[in-house]
Amino acid sequence: MTWSILARDPEDGTLGVAVATRFFAVGALCPHVEGRVAALSTQALMNPMYAIEGLAMLRHGKVAPDVVAALTGADAGRAMRQLHILDAEGRIGQHTGEGCVPWAGHTQGQDCSVAGNMLAGEAVILATARAYEQAAAARLPMAERLLIALEAGESAGGDARGRQSAALKVASRDPYADLDIRVDDHAEPIPELRRLYRRSRARFAVYRRFLAGPGHPGTYDRAVITAAVEAEGTPDDDTPGS
Repeated sequence: MTWSILARDPEDGTLGVAVATRFFAVGALCPHVEGRVAALSTQALMNPMYAIEGLAMLRHGKVAPDVVAALTGADAGRAMRQLHILDAEGRIGQHTGEGCVPWAGHTQGQDCSVAGNMLAGEAVILATARAYEQAAAARLPMAERLLIALEAGESAGGDARGRQSAALKVASRDPYADLDIRVDDHAEPIPELRRLYRRSRARFAVYRRFLAGPGHPGTYDRAVITAAVEAEGTPDDDTPGS
């Protein structure tokens, strides 16, 4: 009942994941990303442990195809699961169990992986991958690429049952996300996700750059941060709910 895209920018290593579905709060458990490690999504009759155990394996050097094989191979419910992983080196692992509700399947594009189940048809994942590739070729920001990809998949039919929630996560150098936004319950979740992305650029995206991470303390001079927000932010978009 979900389709998702994983993506990687080969120039700077940024990883991203975006997902949409006719189900409540898809962002709570399905999509995961960790900077310099991997992006993944566990879906269909999803198994939350795929992310917990899979990311641990990936941190220790295992590659995406092997991690997918290990996780699904040890899971008695694998026929009902869907999982795909794109690791920091661009390797892709994919699994669609034979018990997933049709239409179900997966595809690969240039530096991206798309998978879905209970969809209107294969055109959904093909359109998602194609739109991502075009947006990547135009060198758009990762979040924008993922939104364009979801919008294309929705235009191609999306989830066969309709729409309810969506989520988007992007990570680069740090183990926590650069951007993590989600729409848990909405009549038009993908447009709402785009609105939240626009709102993130008002102040959050600038502020986020100054936070601490592994091996660096970040910037904690308020004057520097405030000056950057004033110079680069979009205050016209900073009205709550706008």
